[in-house]
Amino acid sequence: MTQFVNVVVDNKSEYTDRFYTYKAPADIQIGARVTIPFGKGSRICDAYVVETDVSVDFDASKVKEIKEYIPERSLNAEMIKTAVWMRSRYGVKFIDAIKMFTVPGVKIKQGAKLSDIAVRPSYELNEEQKSAAFRINEAIENEIFKAFLIKGVTNSGKTEVYMSAVEKALEKGRTAIVLLPEIALSKQTEERFKNRFGASKVATLHSKLSTSKRLEEWARIRRGEARIVVGARTSVFAPLENIGAIIIDEEHESTYKSDHNPKYETVDIAYRRASEHKAVLVLGSATPSIVSFYRARSGIYELLEMPHRVGDSVLPTIETVDMRKEARIGNTGVISNALADGISGSLNKREQIILFLNRRGFSTQIMCPDCGEKLICKDCGITLTYHKAYNAATCHYCGKRYPVPNACPKCGNKVIKYIGAGTEKVEESVRQLWPNARVKRFDLDTAGSEKEIKDVLNSFSRGETDILVGTQLLAKGLDFQNVGLVGIINADVSLNIPDFRSPERTYQLITQVAGRAGRAGGESRVLIQTYEPESELIRQAADSDYEDFYETELLHRNIMNYPPYSDIITITMVAKNEGESQVMEYAKAFRDRLRSMKNAPSDAVILSPREDARRTDGKERATFIIKAPSGSRGGYVNAYMKRRIEMIEEKAPCYIEIDINPYGII
Repeated sequence: MTQFVNVVVDNKSEYTDRFYTYKAPADIQIGARVTIPFGKGSRICDAYVVETDVSVDFDASKVKEIKEYIPERSLNAEMIKTAVWMRSRYGVKFIDAIKMFTVPGVKIKQGAKLSDIAVRPSYELNEEQKSAAFRINEAIENEIFKAFLIKGVTNSGKTEVYMSAVEKALEKGRTAIVLLPEIALSKQTEERFKNRFGASKVATLHSKLSTSKRLEEWARIRRGEARIVVGARTSVFAPLENIGAIIIDEEHESTYKSDHNPKYETVDIAYRRASEHKAVLVLGSATPSIVSFYRARSGIYELLEMPHRVGDSVLPTIETVDMRKEARIGNTGVISNALADGISGSLNKREQIILFLNRRGFSTQIMCPDCGEKLICKDCGITLTYHKAYNAATCHYCGKRYPVPNACPKCGNKVIKYIGAGTEKVEESVRQLWPNARVKRFDLDTAGSEKEIKDVLNSFSRGETDILVGTQLLAKGLDFQNVGLVGIINADVSLNIPDFRSPERTYQLITQVAGRAGRAGGESRVLIQTYEPESELIRQAADSDYEDFYETELLHRNIMNYPPYSDIITITMVAKNEGESQVMEYAKAFRDRLRSMKNAPSDAVILSPREDARRTDGKERATFIIKAPSGSRGGYVNAYMKRRIEMIEEKAPCYIEIDINPYGII
């Protein structure tokens, strides 16, 4: 017997972003990966079945048959349902969403058999941990979908609560996903879960794995051999069956938002998948995002609080240092006198030190002191950063390097000035001031590969590094036991980023980096160097007063109509070829259309289009922003999708893109 099925073709073309009907055997199910004859030439293509038992209202004799069913690379109905939902949620193509659940590669290799000998017993939870674990495990036991937000201070033992939830899911014969904000953390956490549950039960998925290794791990997961998946944001698409728990550690991190196609929010996908499986979703952070805490206060998430550190660990003493006073007494370096004294004292006590600055490179700007000309990237239009290690000016947006000029390209002045400081400059200053200290740097320049990441972290963990200088990588859940001092070099730097989340991001970074100190017990200090010590936000961070920060920021968001009171949507028109000049006209026309749209919310705000200077390919771009009141985003996504199809059919000189709640755009 046969049936009619609808498939999505594995094809990049905009013209094939729809369902196609084929004949298939009666036992073919949703999610099946098949090969089909496609197009006039009937060339063989891969496809995925998205609907079965389809009724046809046309000549059935003309319907082609699928050629082959590939069970070992197939998905299931929940994965397809989630992918189709992603299209309506984010305006992505069907195949782009479906392929998030797959991995590249042709031949699946059978990996070496993994040993489960060294499995450690469960950790004894304290009362706060037990209370949180009870609420989560109760929902897992009863197979009730529920979302939890754990607001636990740094080193409060959230990971052990996560492990308790995973253990309960496994007891119920179910599976679990554990998400981390950075690949750098995956290995450390993966080993903890392997030690607890056995290596054969744990798999990891992230982009740093080789193609063959990713496919091998994907196959282990799909066959049901690995029941726990640990990894970065793409692991939310792990092809697991019967999910019992999805955990997102450090849920506030911006890395959970995909900024390239398909663009999505990891928390959304996790929430959707957990609801489909009647699983629990657990979000954890010492500094929850404003949106997540608002959802907890609104009853969408259940709030679980863990306000104390585990064991003998106590929160560090936090102090601010006014860098304006340092300048007045002649200290123009990156290390204040107070921080220098603290570093010397910690070195004498054989304590380790972390110095944080969220800017890599040596100097953040290269400019002419005569005419004020700044070196910018020709492709992206943003300021270049000087990297002393390879004597080049680098664009941190596209990665392109430029030679440093001997004279100003505009006025010819022979004097070039280097302004601002990055981690490279901090490292150099530290080596000069403490020549006997063992110093390492941890940023994207020194930790580009998994091996480099592992080497730096292991060296610090073993006590072979005295001072670790780094960027935001240091703020993401790393657990070091002998850190007596944390210095935050320039706490104001992220406040100047043109994004409405800048205050939130600054508060989170300060608090998270400060949390690396004092984990083994005893006294520890955090020194926050700032040019704005009177800033309310700096005070709130120094006092660890999240509630006050949240209320202040929520009031501002309400006045300005920012999330959680709206969704921010960017619409961009991109020229297909260099030199096209119609992007602004197309953007203005679509903005006018949205403003006159039927049933459009009266309190929506649609800003005027502007040219987008951040371009890496020479193409023209015009972007405008929509502040869509809560509940109205679907209408704008539908309008975008309709306009995209129209532009494809009319062969417009540009194409349209959408991004919902992007980072760093406002």
